[in-house]
Amino acid sequence: MSETAIESILHEERIFQPPAEFAASAHVKSLDEYKALYDRAAKDPEGFWGELAERELDWFEKWDKVLDWQPPVAKWFVNGKLNISHNCLDRHLTTWRKNKAALIWEGEPGDSRTLTYAQLHREVCQMANVLKQLGVQKGDVVGIYMPMIPEAAIAMLACARIGAVHSVVFGGFSAEALHDRLNGAEAKAVITADGGFRKDKVITLKEQVDKALANNTVPSVQKVLVVQRTGEETHMEPGRDVWWHEARQNVSADCPAEPLDSEDMLFILYTSGSTGKPKGVVHTTGGYNLYSHMTLKWAFDLQETDIFWCTADVGWITGHSYIVYGPLSNGATMVMYEGVPRPSNPGCFWDVVEKYGVTIFYTAPTAIRSFIKAGDQHPNARDLSSLRLLGTVGEPINPKAWMWYYQVIGDERCPVVDTWWQTETGGFMVTPLPGATPTKPGSATFPFPGIVADVVDLDGNPVGNSEGGYLVVKQPWPGMMRTVYKNFERFRRSYWEHIPPKDGQYFYFAGDGARKDEDGYIWIMGRVDDVINVSGHRLGTMEIESALVSHPSVAEAAVVGKPDEIRGESIVAFVILEEEYEPTDELNKELKQHVVEEIGAIARPGEIRFSDDLPKTRSGKIMRRLLRSLASGQEISGDTSTLQDRGVLDKLRGGA
Repeated sequence: MSETAIESILHEERIFQPPAEFAASAHVKSLDEYKALYDRAAKDPEGFWGELAERELDWFEKWDKVLDWQPPVAKWFVNGKLNISHNCLDRHLTTWRKNKAALIWEGEPGDSRTLTYAQLHREVCQMANVLKQLGVQKGDVVGIYMPMIPEAAIAMLACARIGAVHSVVFGGFSAEALHDRLNGAEAKAVITADGGFRKDKVITLKEQVDKALANNTVPSVQKVLVVQRTGEETHMEPGRDVWWHEARQNVSADCPAEPLDSEDMLFILYTSGSTGKPKGVVHTTGGYNLYSHMTLKWAFDLQETDIFWCTADVGWITGHSYIVYGPLSNGATMVMYEGVPRPSNPGCFWDVVEKYGVTIFYTAPTAIRSFIKAGDQHPNARDLSSLRLLGTVGEPINPKAWMWYYQVIGDERCPVVDTWWQTETGGFMVTPLPGATPTKPGSATFPFPGIVADVVDLDGNPVGNSEGGYLVVKQPWPGMMRTVYKNFERFRRSYWEHIPPKDGQYFYFAGDGARKDEDGYIWIMGRVDDVINVSGHRLGTMEIESALVSHPSVAEAAVVGKPDEIRGESIVAFVILEEEYEPTDELNKELKQHVVEEIGAIARPGEIRFSDDLPKTRSGKIMRRLLRSLASGQEISGDTSTLQDRGVLDKLRGGA
């Protein structure tokens, strides 16, 4: 990493202190308090996590041992018995929360439902009993392929209640992608809906399930439970398919939660690799319950009166941890929205914030950049005064987007919590604690208490301040993945062997580069395969992208490397312009020079390609490996099942 590149984020010196009024009532009230928590957790992790587990969760039987660590295999709360559905529902029914709103749902067409904890508990028990009637037993895998409706969360909680393992597949995936994931998990049943609404269209989910299961190509699937959402005409396969609204009429609303071992499998969630088949990330019950609970409580300073809205889909880990399990375990009120910003209503998110008085809003940098492009008039036309905290997730956020979020949405009074974590980690790993941590635009700041993170070289040696390296975790934590489903060697190879153990120290590494500044703040630089080597200088793509986006004409940018005989790699930038700008040769030259001024001559893009869109996953991440193939003139290979719009590739290829 060149020194000029390191200076580029981007000579960022702004620091925002936690508002005094916010800090006064926060769970963690000062930087000193955070440091005390962090030091205690690092020195005595078993005491730290054991105390929290006892205080924060209900257990049917207490554990014998907090942690059994045989690297890379971790077992947390050994022989402890609990149920995450019980922790999300039953334990609240003995308190005033019984009649508190648990789930506020807004459908894209404008219909809505609110379920109290008592009502949600009833529906979960009914679905759990229907699953039992369909032959689902403890340990069976249930595929869930749903729109963003309450029954998606109900299905997850119902599976957890009886000890079935859920494997949620994002409702925007194709039949082929669904087929592969159901087969990989050997699902016994599928829970789906006739369809859902997205961007003013009906998405026919049941039709995709039928295609995925055609010709008995997923022989493990015996039953399909179908929720009626759109009312579209739906084929029901005799002997296999069952309507939820009919089946629930014949079951009890009483279903005691099954006592599960802390290490019993809770869910499998597939995450795509750069090549080969998607990985089935396995999370277990006790550690994940505690970690999703605590990270939300402290990092978002969750209070009893909050209305919490995470805009993700339940098909992603963000939806698992921070729509369903984290909020409900804490007894919070969470918002679920079926729709997304669309031409008919680009300001729909702000409508939801205003309508329900949302206090905590958690979304992705990709969404924030789209909000910026849509214009300030949309949030400015709504009353967003209920907001008290903003969060961001999914990829590094550039300072320009961070500042817009802070100023326009947060009115310069809401702390911004920039979270770094992954499907594999189960919850936040590097994040501010909003009552304690001074924030810097673009930095995820410091590790969560209990996370011993560092930036190291390939030999495991810590790198100096402002030197780029590999972000690793040096101690196990409760929310960590346990394995890749039915492929332990892939788990070991992918996460624990990239940086070999050193002096008995194991390094968890999941692919991201980072640096620490002189104040110890961690700056995520993106995937290590998103580092470009130009004439021996390692340049982070995020840094170049941040430089481009800091130009007033640029709404979004993605940077990749292209093989170059002389320099090793040259820099190719794909740029989306703000609406009032047109691509011209003059602007092309101006942007290249702007990068030089921000970072240095070594970072000058060799090529800038203007585009009106970029290839993104359905969770909003830019698929840079596809851009690398396009920039190099190579054929697209590897897993593309997570690609949101294949038409984008055709457009970019045509302009290549």
